[in-house]
Amino acid sequence: MSEQALNVEILYEDEHLIALNKPAGLLVHPSWLAPRGTPNLASILKQYWSASPYTVHRLDRPTSGVILFAKHKAVAQALNLTFAEHRIEKTYLCVCRGYVSASGTIDYPLQEEKDKIADKFMADDKPPQDAITDYRCLAQVELPLAVGRYATARYSLVQVKPKTGRKHQIRRHMKHIFHPIAGDTKHGDNKHNTVLRQHYALNRLLLMATELRFTHPVTEEELLLTAGVDADTDRLLTAFGWQGRYPVVSQPSKGLLTVAQDIE
Repeated sequence: MSEQALNVEILYEDEHLIALNKPAGLLVHPSWLAPRGTPNLASILKQYWSASPYTVHRLDRPTSGVILFAKHKAVAQALNLTFAEHRIEKTYLCVCRGYVSASGTIDYPLQEEKDKIADKFMADDKPPQDAITDYRCLAQVELPLAVGRYATARYSLVQVKPKTGRKHQIRRHMKHIFHPIAGDTKHGDNKHNTVLRQHYALNRLLLMATELRFTHPVTEEELLLTAGVDADTDRLLTAFGWQGRYPVVSQPSKGLLTVAQDIE
């Protein structure tokens, strides 16, 4: 094992909040499913300002993009209420299998997904929870790649705005309409994942949190926090002919947090 430096971009910071551009594969906080000492944003931030941050929402480990933390309990409580009352607009970018329709709304309740370890004592009889996702197709491509019985492979670049915040909501909703997200090893299409890995070295989930729009809980300023895609993802989307259809460069950088990460 060796180490490499992992840079985490600071998108916004004041005395109350900090927003980061989370790389794909980095945990938001420690997990029972990861070995002790695995890098995570909560621990990185604790070292950064010598105090524990307050997590107000989460991104799955394989998802990249805008993640927000509060520096004080009162601010965290205000933001938690903002999220609970859906007064915050979240925008994601994803690449899906097939040709997705121009736009639509997925209104499909989701059964709560249980973690095999953390939720092993949770009851199995909870009813499905309301889940709503708006989407808009930005671009499409057909590639000369054989997948299964098909001679070509079709993909869509999709902007997604979840109106609720269920676990794996976007991933499960896109699967529900038969357009799973590329690189999704749990809810996706493994044949397409294999082809994209072989031809484009895709080793991540192509789901990126690109925007977070909300009212600052203290200053009442309207904030729009934007995260660009990473260089590897940009190269892939450019190869698909989609350059200019998505944010590449984030807002002017407020700085970088650097953490050592173990690699093979």
